[in-house]
Amino acid sequence: MDISELYKIFKQHPTVTTDSRDCPEGSVFFALKGASFNGNAFAGKALDAGCAYAVVDERRYADPADGRYILVDDCLKALQQLANMHRRSLGTRIVGITGTNGKTTTKELLAAVLGERYNVLYTQGNFNNDIGVPKTLLRLTAEHEIAVVEMGASHPGDIKTLVDIVEPDCGLITNVGRAHLQGFGSFEGVVRTKGELYDYLRAHGGTVFVNSGDRWLMGMSEGLNLVKYGEEGAPGACVTGRVTVCDPYLNFVWSTDAGDRREVRTHVIGSYNMMNMLAAACVGLHFGVTPEEIDHALSSYVPRNNRSELEVTAHNRLIIDAYNANPTSMNAALTAFRDIKADKKMAILGDMGELGAVSAEEHQRVADMLKGLGLDEVWLVGTEFGRTDCPFRKFDSVEDVKAAIADGRPEGYCILIKGSNSMKLFQLPEFL
Repeated sequence: MDISELYKIFKQHPTVTTDSRDCPEGSVFFALKGASFNGNAFAGKALDAGCAYAVVDERRYADPADGRYILVDDCLKALQQLANMHRRSLGTRIVGITGTNGKTTTKELLAAVLGERYNVLYTQGNFNNDIGVPKTLLRLTAEHEIAVVEMGASHPGDIKTLVDIVEPDCGLITNVGRAHLQGFGSFEGVVRTKGELYDYLRAHGGTVFVNSGDRWLMGMSEGLNLVKYGEEGAPGACVTGRVTVCDPYLNFVWSTDAGDRREVRTHVIGSYNMMNMLAAACVGLHFGVTPEEIDHALSSYVPRNNRSELEVTAHNRLIIDAYNANPTSMNAALTAFRDIKADKKMAILGDMGELGAVSAEEHQRVADMLKGLGLDEVWLVGTEFGRTDCPFRKFDSVEDVKAAIADGRPEGYCILIKGSNSMKLFQLPEFL
């Protein structure tokens, strides 16, 4: 079946699923494949569970006598092409976001700011890959006035694949840093891949929102229609800001190029989040959201999903940033933690994943940074940190940390918890 015919079916059944355990009545099941599973084998189960149709790409799984099976050449490509056709059909304005760090938080902030004035569709959770992005686009309806779509990457070409599906009208790269180096091969590979968003917008006359103080992004932005934001005093920026307090919550002042000066008290931790806030303000102003509405959105936003969260327990004050970690975000988190005032400070840090050949060097760099921070206690978790030369207490796994807490829980500390999601440090707060 070609995509135009499949789209006709989708318009009658506008819910898609890729999980045979989650089959809303009347939905369309796409039989995707993974390293250890073949969705085609579950197509019949999906139909029995309530799906109206099952899209498969292996003929032996498509019963020719059952019209509910739809045979295509490649289920993933069909899903992506269907999403692109739907996006084109609706013509919704789309803001595309990528970056090494902060893209999910910025996406959430952007959705909050634009939501003050518009009906906004935005990426849920971390559905930012070649499967999650099409599924996000297929949630678009005619009622949505604007969409914010997050795009992630771990290999060269990933962003190009996604922008060709999304076709954003404008976009934002939060930053470029040292992450997923095993997949990208080098920092330059990160820059080139993230820059594929700029390449698309340059070729299609789109608008780019850019931190004017980021030399890498500015160096990549030649030939683009730029709307700038940045630190207070940044020339040519429509939005500028300055941190006033960060202990632990971020407070900052921001100004428009028209001279309007505002102050925002947030519920996020870390001075590095000011740029994410300014990016959201910049995009908001571009789309006609008022400064007052922007203030309300930014001050009301509460982070979730283990991203810069503050949790006060009966024993400690926890700064939980355990969703992900790479050298750039680790440096930013530790720098911000250094500036927080507390009688006793402790860091529990887990390995940073997917760094390839530079993993040992980058973990040692973090250990060396920790030596100069003057923290009262440091626990390092994982095999990569285990190989570092440092005086800190080391653990093989999160289970070992739990055992140590059970043996003698730290009390009265401000504790930073940060590591790659695979380290499962998000399990620790209930024990601290």
